[in-house]
Amino acid sequence: MSTDLNSPFRTKTVEQSIRDTEEPEHQLKKSLSAWDLTIFGVGVIIGTGIFVLTGIAARNNAGPATSLAFVAAGIVCALAALCYAEFASTVPVAGSAYTFSYASIGELPAWIIGWDLVLEFALGTAVVAVGWSGYVRHLMKTNLGWDMPVALSGPDAGGTFDLLAFLLVLALTLILVLGTKLSARITAIVVAVKVTVVLLVIVAGLFFVKADNYRPFVPPAQPQAEGVSGWHAPLVQLIFGYAPTNFGVMGIFTAASLVFFAFIGFDVVATAAEETRNPQRDMPRGILGSLFICTVLYVAVTLVVTGMQHYTQMSPSAPLAEAFKSVDQPFFAGAISLGASVGLITVCMILLLGQTRVFFAMSRDGLLPRVFSVTHPKYRTPYRATLLLGVVIAFVAGFTSLEKLAELVNIGTLFAFVVVALGVIVLRRTRPDLHRAFRTPWVPLVPILSIAASLWLMLNLPAETWARFAVWMAVGFVVYYAYGRGHSRLGRGMERGAEDVPKTPPQPPAPGV
Repeated sequence: MSTDLNSPFRTKTVEQSIRDTEEPEHQLKKSLSAWDLTIFGVGVIIGTGIFVLTGIAARNNAGPATSLAFVAAGIVCALAALCYAEFASTVPVAGSAYTFSYASIGELPAWIIGWDLVLEFALGTAVVAVGWSGYVRHLMKTNLGWDMPVALSGPDAGGTFDLLAFLLVLALTLILVLGTKLSARITAIVVAVKVTVVLLVIVAGLFFVKADNYRPFVPPAQPQAEGVSGWHAPLVQLIFGYAPTNFGVMGIFTAASLVFFAFIGFDVVATAAEETRNPQRDMPRGILGSLFICTVLYVAVTLVVTGMQHYTQMSPSAPLAEAFKSVDQPFFAGAISLGASVGLITVCMILLLGQTRVFFAMSRDGLLPRVFSVTHPKYRTPYRATLLLGVVIAFVAGFTSLEKLAELVNIGTLFAFVVVALGVIVLRRTRPDLHRAFRTPWVPLVPILSIAASLWLMLNLPAETWARFAVWMAVGFVVYYAYGRGHSRLGRGMERGAEDVPKTPPQPPAPGV
């Protein structure tokens, strides 16, 4: 932790970060409750993961034991969530991992993680918008008999421009400009539909479960198919020569590295800390509550679906719908497809919300042009940043095929987990006097376990994903030294140094939430 304002590792104190939120032109409206945050979390977590990854993981990696893979992935996320909960309640400022890093590790690491999050949320929004467009086109064709013109169906469907994805992002951009409370109400309605579909799968599917489909619950281990080498091979295989296996006990962990990405999104809740009425109490509840709810739903759905249909026969593209078709229940199959398409709307919205808040926080600190941190005089939302990013992402979703780029979302999320866990350890040592409404238990053990688990999952990603990530990070270094470092408010002395800010007197830790 450096107080040298010429150092790239200069830190912005918690007090400074909180004081910045009180500037009238750069102030966000506090309107969210713990319930709103939980809805946001459930809304962004339950997406294509539960509707698609269940079948892929069961068929290719773990069989019925995929339910255990969801438990393992949930534990990894829970370790990170405990770290996020401490930071979000201690530093209730927009920006999530970026803001946390600025307060603990320094400006350059904060810039790196902020740059990473901008990419993660932007690509995540575009990928989900394209996925939603595909679902809607399929529903229109099967139920209405109407085909979208090929030219307007997007590159993935052999067209040029994905009109539906483009219009979705623009509509969600307008909603976010009008206020986070409005987006929270819309999210609550859509999440209700989505959770109803998931509960429908669980309850209705129980009547069609056959015990024979669970045998063997953990299928015998098999080596992964040969031919995966070079840039397409997992980094752990290139470095250590370890080739992940399918099925067996280790197959559960192979599946966990896949289904982990069904949990991506709970960290977005932390970006709304500044817009929460009582962040010290409500942020931990929102983060941990949404993660717990989704883990329970994921495990229940996986157990039901693998009980309805033998894992070797599961569909890799629409496992839930196909499982009901296999037992002659087309009504439920159609309801699931409709719920999936509706549910993706909230995923897209909340990812866009997260990106604009990170961009807003970086702009307010001067690392990006300050003009983007001005809030709307009526709606108190960062409307300039939201409009800019919304339009850019709309065009990206409209013109780009994002199958390979989607993996960057995964590595970006895991990298953020590592930085936040490290930041908890650092801030505990450098600022033990801070009042922490929520305290991560067993520090530094829990953060270290979170770092180790996240790094392991990162190593299971293809080497080409690491290469693309390295290129994006290199561009980020250039932008920081060309613009951010020279325009930083902290570096230019526009913020008081850490040594000039009175520290919060020591207070006894509050009971856990």
